[in-house]
Amino acid sequence: MSESPVTVPVCYRHPSKETYVRCTRCERPICPDCMTEASVGHQCPECVAQGRRTQRSARTAFGGSVAGRDGTATKVLIGINVFVMIASIATGGASAIAGGAWGGLLGSGTPLTVFGAVLGVDAYGPAGEVALHGIAGNGEWYRLVTAMFLHYGVLHLLLNMAALWTLGGLLEEQLGRLRFVGLYLLAGLGGNVAAYVFSLPYAQTAGASTAVFGLMAATFVLFKRLNRSLNSILPVIVINVIFTFTVSNVSIPGHLGGMLVGGLVAAILAYAPREKRNLIQGVGLGAVFVLLLAIAILRTLSLV
Repeated sequence: MSESPVTVPVCYRHPSKETYVRCTRCERPICPDCMTEASVGHQCPECVAQGRRTQRSARTAFGGSVAGRDGTATKVLIGINVFVMIASIATGGASAIAGGAWGGLLGSGTPLTVFGAVLGVDAYGPAGEVALHGIAGNGEWYRLVTAMFLHYGVLHLLLNMAALWTLGGLLEEQLGRLRFVGLYLLAGLGGNVAAYVFSLPYAQTAGASTAVFGLMAATFVLFKRLNRSLNSILPVIVINVIFTFTVSNVSIPGHLGGMLVGGLVAAILAYAPREKRNLIQGVGLGAVFVLLLAIAILRTLSLV
């Protein structure tokens, strides 16, 4: 009686390759080209893909993606501010760099800052072509957003970008990219709305300070929530607060408005119940946006 020949297993994806290794999940034979090392044994490509689909992605303490640890959003925001500053210099020349306020350390206004700064209503233009401008004067609502990316001179830019680099990296790591960008934009918008409401209608204000002050308040709220020390970022906060109240030509309403909204947004993100965290955070941030829009509309109606 003859014995049946022993059959050597072959890889299920590469029948020409013999193997004695099996996937620890599905137990199908796999060759070295198909195996992925697992905590125990090896897995085939299909089981690896299935595991990735069913595995819950890691989240931060506030529900954000851990991808924010690389600081990409902070770097992009800084890049946008620098690019806009270069464009402002290109349109305004050397006066856009220095020669303005703060004893000549700040730059003067440029065509770009005139176009995008917060402005209620004013009449200006070339001789014979004077026209109304501003949010209330000509429906230029975009100013409430563009103003947070404009600066009066390189020093103004550097001060804000240094603070953004320090605070942005910390907050983006804790919140994730999406929540961090939402915080930044709402704080900037809140500061600009405050400047629009509490400044003279013809006064022009601009700068990332509105968003940066929001990040300061948010850092305070989130670090308190996590029981972390504020010692590492306290100097940045103190220096900026001193500048706000001691240096002329600084928009105090803009800074305080950004701080108030930034703190409010951070509280919504930090204290939303875990069970319905995404829903409450989304609705909460949407409500803040609607509130700011309503305040801006009321201010506009008072100026028209």
